[in-house]
Amino acid sequence: MSHDHDHVRAVVWRDDALEVLDQRLLPREIRYQRLTTVAEVAEAIRCMVVRGAPAIGITAAYGVALAARAGYTGKRECWQISLQEDLNRLAASRPTAINLVWALQRMKRVIAEVADAPLERLLTEARAIHEEDIAANQRMGLLGANLLGERGAVLTHCNTGSLATGGYGTALGVIRAGYAAGLIERVYADETRPWLQGARLTAWELTQDGIPVTLLADSAAAALMRQGRVRWVIVGADRIAANGDVANKIGTYGLAVTARHHGVKFMVVAPASTVDLATPVGAAIPIEQRAAEELLNFNGYPVAAVGAEVWNPSFDVTPAELVDALVTERGVVLKPNLTKIAGMMGVVNPGSQMQAQVVA
Repeated sequence: MSHDHDHVRAVVWRDDALEVLDQRLLPREIRYQRLTTVAEVAEAIRCMVVRGAPAIGITAAYGVALAARAGYTGKRECWQISLQEDLNRLAASRPTAINLVWALQRMKRVIAEVADAPLERLLTEARAIHEEDIAANQRMGLLGANLLGERGAVLTHCNTGSLATGGYGTALGVIRAGYAAGLIERVYADETRPWLQGARLTAWELTQDGIPVTLLADSAAAALMRQGRVRWVIVGADRIAANGDVANKIGTYGLAVTARHHGVKFMVVAPASTVDLATPVGAAIPIEQRAAEELLNFNGYPVAAVGAEVWNPSFDVTPAELVDALVTERGVVLKPNLTKIAGMMGVVNPGSQMQAQVVA
């Protein structure tokens, strides 16, 4: 597979430390933060130095390795007990992204198996999580691109590319693969208020990789669809409930409603680790409420009326019935529901009429 349109990496393990691209500074400045402690890793996740559900999980996994290096005393029980507080701190850093919990669970299994000298074994597991994510994204890119049909333009929201993952991206991975195959002529990117991930990150990432991108205000998307300018909306996910409801960056639900009204197809692209079978429906997904200052200020400057109250959810939930296709590295599920999701995830369900292509 050609990766001519994939040059960005946001998370790098280098010289015994974790380096993360500070996404708050993009596109003005490209600066990597060097993280050497679990406290620094948790803070980087909480403050959105690193963001995007898969990238958060990968970063946390490396954080566990750093915690083990700091806490290993030579006594198995001591370092494992001391690590629990660090694991809790990482888990609390961004509560909606299920990939964070999934990655920490993988690291916990390794902790339980390792008697001594845990750093190398934990670092190997973190690297495996990272490499598997990139491979999964490349697989999803091909599967999603195969759904696109005739050449046209697509719309995306937030950032789901190499900045949000280990590399290549989820929804942007499909866009990369689709562009390379000649199926996508242009990407329309919502600015994605209030953190402007579309304007600062997606537009930057696509220009870095030579993919034509047009930026629009979030509120312009409906008018764009009405003009027949896009054929697909392609987005990522931070958590997918067992019934196929999707939590993603605030504004995604509105896009799905608008897309259905205008006959535009809606695709969700996310690794299988984003599926949370323990959460039955979208209403049970915890939605992170972020600081009022994000709406009241812009780059440190006040932009709103003093005394105004703020409602600032970071995510919304799109009902499964508005999703035309769910793409994971395990396959494609058209019109997802409880039975199809269970089948894709390998849950025994004899009555399943599975419509997903399951990848062993």
